[in-house]
Amino acid sequence: MHSRGSQVALAVVALVLGFLVVTQVRSQAGGTGLEDRSAQDLTLLVANLNTRNDQLRGEVADLGRQLDSIAAAQARGDTSAGQLRADLVRVRIWSGVDAAVGQGVRVVLRGPVTAVVLEDLVNELRNAGAEAIAVGGVRVVPATIAGGVPGSLSVEDTPLSDPVEVVAIGNGATMTGTLTRAGGLVAQEMATNQGLAIEVTPADRLQVPATARDLTPRVAKPRL
Repeated sequence: MHSRGSQVALAVVALVLGFLVVTQVRSQAGGTGLEDRSAQDLTLLVANLNTRNDQLRGEVADLGRQLDSIAAAQARGDTSAGQLRADLVRVRIWSGVDAAVGQGVRVVLRGPVTAVVLEDLVNELRNAGAEAIAVGGVRVVPATIAGGVPGSLSVEDTPLSDPVEVVAIGNGATMTGTLTRAGGLVAQEMATNQGLAIEVTPADRLQVPATARDLTPRVAKPRL
């Protein structure tokens, strides 16, 4: 009997303690309304939160990829801009707008130099890879023409004195070999023009001036 009464008392105490615990938990919930949700509602709410978290993580990953893409594009842009500047420098030198410095050959002609000899020499230098040429200190560009007769030659209305000096920038060994090879241009010109002497000398550093000619096209337009 005593044992049964003790069990009942313990049960009552446990019931009271359980009630107090539930009350405390509900009071700490602060009126969020979750305590009124069913287990099914709470499960759906958790699932929705997980879904939204996944979406946020996906957006963060997308923004990270966009940031990487922008950084890569910026890097490519810097590289492209540098490449464009380098290309512009080469084009300006090649066209004659800017002066040029580099290795090449110096060709000195003495005696009865004709305009045809000069034109043949310039063409041969170009074929041998010359990147910039000057005749008598005048930059050779498209439409540059040597005229006159031996003793009174001119290039771009600039008189040429004897000897005539032609400077070409490019691979010095290649141009020297092309001009001086057996049966090459120098041998042919000296054989067919009595009294003409041509001396070819490779040089490590030569300078060719910019052209004074206006190279602005009058008719042609850039194709974009």
